[in-house]
Amino acid sequence: MISITHVPATDWKSWVSENDATILDVREPNEWSQGTLPGAMLISQGEIVERIQEIPKDRPVLCICRSASRSNNVAAFLAFNDYEAANMAGGMKALGMQA
Repeated sequence: MISITHVPATDWKSWVSENDATILDVREPNEWSQGTLPGAMLISQGEIVERIQEIPKDRPVLCICRSASRSNNVAAFLAFNDYEAANMAGGMKALGMQA
C-alpha cells in the first residue's frame, strides 16, 4: 500500500527541518515566478517521469503545488517508486502565496 504523509501548510518549515527533506515544487514555470518555498527543486508535474532521477531518494520529499492536487498526485507517484513522499496540504494557496 502506498503511504503519503500530509503536512499542514503552516508546518512545512518545521517538517522539512525535522526530516531533512527535499522540497519539490511541481507547478508550471509561470507559477514558479510567483514565488516558491526557499530551497525548493522546481520540476513540473509533467516532467516528473523523465526527471525523477534528479530527486534525491535518500531523504523524504515534500511535494508542493498551488492547491495540493498535483502535488498529491506526484507524491503518490514518488511513493509508488519507493520514495518517502509527503504532500503539503492546501498548497501555496494555504500560505497565501498564490491566488
